[in-house]
Amino acid sequence: MGKISDNIKYLRKKQGFTQQQFADAMQIKRSLVGAYEEERAEPKYDLLQKFAEFFELSIDELINEKIDAQWKPKPKGDASNVRVLSITVDKDDNENIELVQVKASAGYLNGYGDPEFVSTLPKFSLPIFKQGTYRAFEIKGDSMLPLTSGSIIISEYVENWNDLKPGETAVVVSKNEGVVYKRMGAKLKADKGLKLVSDNPIYDPYFVPVEDIMEIWKAKAYISTDLPHPNPEPTMESLTTMMAQMQRSISQLKDDKN
Repeated sequence: MGKISDNIKYLRKKQGFTQQQFADAMQIKRSLVGAYEEERAEPKYDLLQKFAEFFELSIDELINEKIDAQWKPKPKGDASNVRVLSITVDKDDNENIELVQVKASAGYLNGYGDPEFVSTLPKFSLPIFKQGTYRAFEIKGDSMLPLTSGSIIISEYVENWNDLKPGETAVVVSKNEGVVYKRMGAKLKADKGLKLVSDNPIYDPYFVPVEDIMEIWKAKAYISTDLPHPNPEPTMESLTTMMAQMQRSISQLKDDKN
C-alpha cells in the first residue's frame, strides 16, 4: 500500500489541505486520513475512486504510480494505461475464472475493480487455461451469430489495448455500451476510439471512445449448449466456399486435358 499512502499525503499537501480539511472534503473522519497516510488502513474501492476523482487522476495512477514533483501524468486516451484488476484465487493460490452472467452485467460495470464484488461471482477453472488471467462472460442477443445468445465467452485480460489486432474477437466493457462481445474492426485510435464489428451483418459497426473503455478481454474459447447439427443448413459463406472449390476443380480438369 506504500504508493497509495505516499500519494495521498503528497497530493493532499500539494493542494494545501490539512488532514482535517481533506477529511471534510471526502466526508470521512480525520483519523481515517491519518490511518491511510501512515499505512495503518487501506481505503476501499469506492473511496479510492472518490480520491482519484478529487485529485483528477485515474485509480490506476493513484495506486500504481509514484506521484511526486517529477511525476508526469499519462496523456488522456493512452491505450496502454493499466486499469485496476481484481481477481480471486483457489486454495492452491491459482487464479480462478470468474463468470459474469447477463444478470450481473450491470453490477459488473460498477464493481469490476472491487475485490469484494468480484469475489461474489461464480468461479471455475479449466486445465487448458493455466497461464494468464481469464474471465468468462455470458453473451446476449444475436449480433455475433452463429454464437447464440447464452453462450459463454472465456477471455484473457488485455493489459495493452494496442496489442489487439483487427479481426480478433473480444469482450469490451465500457461505460455506455456495457459488456459486449465484438470483433475488432481496426487498430485502436486515440482520436476515434475502438471500432467494433458484429458478425451478424444486419448490425452496423460502431466506435467506442477510448475514455469510455473500462476493460478488454480477448476471446480464447466459448461454451455453448447449442451443439453442431450433422447436416447444418448452408450459409452464404459455405456456399461461397463450395463455389470456389468447384471452380478450382473445373480449372484443374481443364489443365489435365491440356
